[in-house]
Amino acid sequence: MMNAQSLLRRSVLVFGVAGFLVGGAYAQSPDPTAQQQDIHSDKKDIRQDKQDLAKDRADRNADQRDINHDRRDLNKDRVDRNQDQRDINKDKRDLRKDDAKYGVNSAQAQADRKDLHTDRVDRNKDQRDINKDKTNLTADCKDRNQDQRDINKDKRDLHKDRKDLRKDRKGK
Repeated sequence: MMNAQSLLRRSVLVFGVAGFLVGGAYAQSPDPTAQQQDIHSDKKDIRQDKQDLAKDRADRNADQRDINHDRRDLNKDRVDRNQDQRDINKDKRDLRKDDAKYGVNSAQAQADRKDLHTDRVDRNKDQRDINKDKTNLTADCKDRNQDQRDINKDKRDLHKDRKDLRKDRKGK
């Protein structure tokens, strides 16, 4: 009888110690569902970062196309303005010649004054276009630079999310 009691006590003691060990090991291991949720949310963050990155790159590229277009417009407007200024200078020379040759109120002098006025109007319009194009160019450059900053931020976010995912997969 003693042997049976002693055997029973020993088995209960062994099971108790084993239970403590299993309980301690279970308490120290991370919750598998929480780890799976972390991995899932990291994957979701990575997908979102990739989408943001793609959108920002598309925006930056569109802004660069706008910048290139504005630069072409600006150059064309400068060419037009410079041509108008050359026309003004020519009309002034013609006016001086006609004033000296035919008189101030002659038909030729009046025609030269009219041409001079028209060329000045054209030149001023071209200068306004230049100013508008410069403003657009500045705004587009600002937009493009902001998009590039967004791209850099999204790249950093993507890197951090991938790092988190690797860490979660390792279980640390």
